[in-house]
Amino acid sequence: MEKIVLGRITAPVGIKGEIRVYPYLEQARFSDIKKVVVEGAGECELQNVRVNGKMLVVKLSCCSDRNTAETLRNREISLPKGEKLDLGKDTYFVDDLVGLKLCSGDGSSVGTLKQVISRPAQDLYEIEKQDGGTFLLPAVKEFILDIDKTSGIMKVKLPEGLTDL
Repeated sequence: MEKIVLGRITAPVGIKGEIRVYPYLEQARFSDIKKVVVEGAGECELQNVRVNGKMLVVKLSCCSDRNTAETLRNREISLPKGEKLDLGKDTYFVDDLVGLKLCSGDGSSVGTLKQVISRPAQDLYEIEKQDGGTFLLPAVKEFILDIDKTSGIMKVKLPEGLTDL
């Protein structure tokens, strides 16, 4: 599994080394994290996190002043290698989904999930059909009936005509 990116540092906040982070996952999940890896700076303890609108204000052990915080601008923060978050029900890492076989409700094969495309409204699943063509499936509950990572199968309900586009 590749690294799990949690967000991107956007700017320093104040003079005590706090940073503003644009989170790539739900803000509440940050309270479960103890350590992060800052791109180019190494592993740091997560000392404090507070919500500021859609952003987070974060205090890291490796950043004690504004000058240091400024050097971290535009860097990604991720989980240390080998660590995973418990995402809860109906939430998955992209690595866990790519490669799943898709089947319709009646059991007929639809294709293979090739990639996940993140969009503001919802994610889109790029599905590779048996004939080599592809189509996009919105990742919404109306279309995704069940995901069984153990068996490697995602059951879906396709809107009529979607695979013909």
